[in-house]
Amino acid sequence: MNRRWLLFASLLLLLTAAAQRTLGPGDAVRSIPQSSFGRGEVIKYTVHYGLINGGEATVETDNRLERVNDRPCYKATVSGRTTGSFDFFLRIRDQWRAYIDTTSILPIRSQRDIAEKNYRKKETVNFDHVNDVAEVQDHDKEKPKRTTVKIGNNSLELVSGFYYLRTFNFDRMRVGEVIKMPALLDGDNFVLEVVFKGRQIVSTKAGDIRAFKLVPKMPDNKLFRGENAISVYFSDDRNKIPVMFQAEMFVGTVKVDMMKCSGLKWPLNRVN
Repeated sequence: MNRRWLLFASLLLLLTAAAQRTLGPGDAVRSIPQSSFGRGEVIKYTVHYGLINGGEATVETDNRLERVNDRPCYKATVSGRTTGSFDFFLRIRDQWRAYIDTTSILPIRSQRDIAEKNYRKKETVNFDHVNDVAEVQDHDKEKPKRTTVKIGNNSLELVSGFYYLRTFNFDRMRVGEVIKMPALLDGDNFVLEVVFKGRQIVSTKAGDIRAFKLVPKMPDNKLFRGENAISVYFSDDRNKIPVMFQAEMFVGTVKVDMMKCSGLKWPLNRVN
């Protein structure tokens, strides 16, 4: 699978935008009130390839805030690795990190450190949301490169989009409602549409959990089977944490299943 194993990247592309306000010195470009997440949250997952446990992943926010460009930020990290026999054949060690402005829930800086078999990539992106540009630094040892790209209004990257989606009030959404979401990946801008599918109870390693279901519309590609190949489930409570991902891929079904979580602000909505 090599680079295409980046299932997390595909699953994390749940991004959107919000209205701007007039800026003053030191202001955030927007204000998004939220009470779903904070510091010190840790969520652990198992990655299944069919009936085989093939990997593990962690989504976490640091216990303290960081300051980037004089803005207070959540330091959020998503990491994934292969395990067992998959580790012998593929050996994946991926880490995605974002410094997310606490007021706007926009990325101020993002970092990728990808190690997938023989493939390596290290990248830092600094976002300027006032001028809608991003500076992309490729930390290749032999050919380091720095480029500036134009980005969409209120653009996010993968990790920040993960958290921003949790600011939505799904109770007010209608089944079938579509959210259009701008994203920046590998220097390219694109818009992904996600369909709200309503409520469902899902079975995870952490127990049965009441959840909201969302389905991103996938473009034609060689990785996923059809437009509705990915389903994402967020807990039906005030946390709105991602509890399960399921993807129909040409190599079979892949499931990312929550094992345990800690540091949540609110009780998880388990089925008794």
